[in-house]
Amino acid sequence: MNILIIGDFSNFHVSLSEGLTELGQNVTLMSDGCRWMNTRRDIDIRRHPGKLGAVSYLARLISLLPRIRGWDVVYIHTPTFLHLKPLKVKFFFDYLRRNNRMVVFSMINTDYYYVKACLDCTTFAYSDFRIGTEPSPHALLYPRRELEWTSPSMKVLADDVVQKSDVIIPCLWEYVKAYEKVAPEKVRYGGIPIDTHNIEQRVIEHEPRKVRFFLGYHNDRMELKGTDRIMEVLKRVVARHPGEAEMELVCNVPYAEYVERLNSSHVLLDQLYSYTPATNALLGMARGMVAVTGAEPEYYDFIGEHENRPIVNISPIVEGDIENKLEWIIANKSRLPELSRRSVEFVKKHNDTRVIAEKHLRYIAEFWGKKKD
Repeated sequence: MNILIIGDFSNFHVSLSEGLTELGQNVTLMSDGCRWMNTRRDIDIRRHPGKLGAVSYLARLISLLPRIRGWDVVYIHTPTFLHLKPLKVKFFFDYLRRNNRMVVFSMINTDYYYVKACLDCTTFAYSDFRIGTEPSPHALLYPRRELEWTSPSMKVLADDVVQKSDVIIPCLWEYVKAYEKVAPEKVRYGGIPIDTHNIEQRVIEHEPRKVRFFLGYHNDRMELKGTDRIMEVLKRVVARHPGEAEMELVCNVPYAEYVERLNSSHVLLDQLYSYTPATNALLGMARGMVAVTGAEPEYYDFIGEHENRPIVNISPIVEGDIENKLEWIIANKSRLPELSRRSVEFVKKHNDTRVIAEKHLRYIAEFWGKKKD
């Protein structure tokens, strides 16, 4: 098939495109490179700042209209897959729907229906926006953001995408739960693709003398992902154990540099308000690092993994949980080689690019058949 993928987030669509290509599909990737991450793309649609940047961006998209029609499958990664106001995005989405055989919504980023699920305080015990029934630190710091995500224009766009997409393939358990409330007949879980074949593995062979912790973060997303709280605790714990622990903090670097910076560390810290390990954690695990992030029993049960659960789960609703888990790692650093090996096995089984791409092709075939019916 000829497949056009529009947009990217944390190298997700790059990895998916590589898996699909390996399985014989003809894939073209159109994105802005995830801003500073500068990820690979075939068609560049960066938006530069200012009014001139806005005008040139819109002109660029209009000029690309002939190139985004006539595809067997078109992917978008979120309803707001272009850096435009919702009603303008809707124009381009409707154009894609009219002029291509199938539209896949891969659901890999925050959107209207995910935020609505966070705010109902029943779908999740905690989320980016609520801890129990109370606003999260992110919601308190940026109170307008949940209003922006749930605005009438966002709902119009989200409803259009849900109604007109052929299949919705969320990458996280949380996104599945959100969209099962909206269009359960279209939802199929995908997972996050990691290119395990081209990642240099550095499995921890022996108990390290010092545990080296790694924390990479986006400056404008620290409160959203709980990185601010993780960093605060990490600094405190490392200061208590100068002879047994050290840390590396990396902020807003290009993707290639970020991957290179992972090499010398043993433990990667990622997200606090997540039930599911996301791209950063899985990338580190594929290299042999031990991940400290969200990995709740609901997630493991959902993917059918009952034996190998190597992720050090941290919870925002358990008092002192981050500190206790980091202290446990330092006190039990002899366990790191075993957790390292099991982490690699976990990602190969559940998140290898070919594994995820095969799922996507099965779902495309399933809904392609329904279209013919």
